[in-house]
Amino acid sequence: MPNRLLGLILGLIVSFYLISSCIFVVDQRKFAVVFAFGQIVRVIEQPGLQFKLPAPFQNVIFFDRRIMTIDNPDAERFITAEKKNLLVDSYVKWRIIDPLKFFVSFRGDERLATDRMNQLIRSALNEEFTKRTIREIISEQRDQVMQGIQKKVEDDAKAIGVEIVDVRLKRIDLLAEISDSVYRRMEAERKRVANELRSTGAAESDKIRASAERQRDVILADAYRDAQRIKGAGDARATALYAEAFNRDPQFAQFYRSLEAYRNTFKDKKDLMVIEPSNDFFRFMQKKN
Repeated sequence: MPNRLLGLILGLIVSFYLISSCIFVVDQRKFAVVFAFGQIVRVIEQPGLQFKLPAPFQNVIFFDRRIMTIDNPDAERFITAEKKNLLVDSYVKWRIIDPLKFFVSFRGDERLATDRMNQLIRSALNEEFTKRTIREIISEQRDQVMQGIQKKVEDDAKAIGVEIVDVRLKRIDLLAEISDSVYRRMEAERKRVANELRSTGAAESDKIRASAERQRDVILADAYRDAQRIKGAGDARATALYAEAFNRDPQFAQFYRSLEAYRNTFKDKKDLMVIEPSNDFFRFMQKKN
């Protein structure tokens, strides 16, 4: 009886082991590759419950089907069409699309796949950079550079069972000594432009000032001319009025001239005159009997 119970227990254990080794679940985020004695039997892409022969007759390996990222921690150096060195920091988004090719190419080792894709991306980057200037790479054609890299590695990536989803240039910097040189050239250029603008501004200022002074002189000359003409007309009118009044009354004319003489004579209080009271100068001040 004990032997029969022990045999039953061992049978159950073996049965459980066989059943558990024949059943496996494929997650929707994974590919499953079934091997038989080291040879690929089938590739399972659909998620769900699957069956296989127990080990060692068949084994299964899982590969991630999600998008993965290769982000190099260190910037790499590339040469532009101007023979200038640039430090480039980039990252790559990729995923497995053919588990069979991927396994054949790298025996399922993602580190080997990462190294291979780094080589492909580096080669494409070098090719794109060597035919463009710094200005084109940094500002004008940056998107074209990334698209060109992705197209160049597309066929090679498919040959190893992967797809390059995206390539991005995070940072593009000049080397320290080149940055200093570029900064000095930019500073010199800005100083030159500033000096040119200052000299142009000074010339324009002198031109405007000279024009304003010329206009002022013209306005003053015109005003003086008009004032003299008006004054002359006024003096002529006054003289005509005086002459008309004097012709009408000669006695008044003599009186007016005497008043003018008095005004001019006594204008300065310090003047001293010694004149006889009976002098003709005072005839209009003398009381008539």
